[in-house]
Amino acid sequence: MSTLYQRQPGRPSQQIEGHTFLFADLAGYTALTEAHGDEHAADAAAEFCAAVRALLDQHGAEEVKVIGDAMLVRVSDPDQGVRLAARIVSGLGARHRRLGIRVGVHTGTAVCRGGDWFGSAVNLASRVADLARSGEVLLTDATRQVIEDGLAVRELGPRRFKNVAGPLLVYSLVPEQDAASLPVDPVCHMAVDPERAAARQTLGEIEYFLCSPECARAFAGDPGRYIGLR
Repeated sequence: MSTLYQRQPGRPSQQIEGHTFLFADLAGYTALTEAHGDEHAADAAAEFCAAVRALLDQHGAEEVKVIGDAMLVRVSDPDQGVRLAARIVSGLGARHRRLGIRVGVHTGTAVCRGGDWFGSAVNLASRVADLARSGEVLLTDATRQVIEDGLAVRELGPRRFKNVAGPLLVYSLVPEQDAASLPVDPVCHMAVDPERAAARQTLGEIEYFLCSPECARAFAGDPGRYIGLR
């Protein structure tokens, strides 16, 4: 990992490449506030943040800040970041005081100044979280490319984000109990929902599901390479 330092008179800053940011929040928080009042909603947010904090040390993560019902977290290891995200939505329970938990994850660069973090990576993690449904972890392709194969994801396709030049691929983390029952793309080892597969090919009595046209072409060109026939 390379580290870049930028200095400005009286305002030191540090830009670090390849850190993973998680933005976790409570889905439906605004509706809860309107229905039950500020105190009830504030209690729910405080309990949620306390529960997330209890998990941070186990994953080498640090709290950056709390913004209302949301917490921004930074992790050096992307695998640990995604595993932490999975625990936030499932280990804490898919529901928190009748509210759903959702997490957005992105790996990139950001500037640390005065104990806080700023930059496009932070902003993008927040915007990815906005796309997530209750109980869902979404991550960008930048994170998917640096996590281990054992973490199964499902491609959701390209999405556009404010102030980002082009569309970015977004993936949904497949819960472990669901991933175990899904077929795996033999090329990239990604869990594939058969109904969303880009292609399928049958060899002998086994049907293989491919996540993308690129994987389908690679598999068709040399299937033995991917299923251990040579």
